[in-house]
Amino acid sequence: MNKVLDYFNHPLLKFPLLAGVATGVCCFLYFLGLYAFGVPALGNIRVLDYGIHIIMIVATVWYYRKNIGQGRLHLWEGLTIGYVLNTIAALVTGWLIYFFVTQVDPGVFAEYVVNSKKLLLEGKKQIVDQFGPETFNEQWTKVSTMKPGVLLPDELTKKTALAVLPVLIVSLIFRKQDYGVLNP
Repeated sequence: MNKVLDYFNHPLLKFPLLAGVATGVCCFLYFLGLYAFGVPALGNIRVLDYGIHIIMIVATVWYYRKNIGQGRLHLWEGLTIGYVLNTIAALVTGWLIYFFVTQVDPGVFAEYVVNSKKLLLEGKKQIVDQFGPETFNEQWTKVSTMKPGVLLPDELTKKTALAVLPVLIVSLIFRKQDYGVLNP
């Protein structure tokens, strides 16, 4: 058991894990804020919570470079920090939202399903013209039978797709290596 704990005590994992949990909680608080103001909390406006991810990725990479790397950071370290933080944050946010819509207010998920159906109906002509009526019917069935369990993989998939470019850019910006070994 100590070997496992020692493994996760490494700064390259410890700081992104902790920052990921904090990011997930902050994103959930953003979700609760939307809910409190009567905005559809599972709507497209929730995508703005990715700004919290970016801020925390920048802060964690900066902290790691300054305090752990003594001013140096390899590209792979920045990528590792960014992707670990992003994945943990998405999992924490997804689980917290799942528990909220299953235990606190199932109406939030019901509203999400209704809004998804409305959006699907608005694009029906395009979908039928491009892909045929069978595709529309499949999508309609999928939306109609959606359960809250789709929230976790949906959150993880969206956040992973959104993370590719920002994590790479942040890692490249903060990258600083010691090239002294190349010049004897």
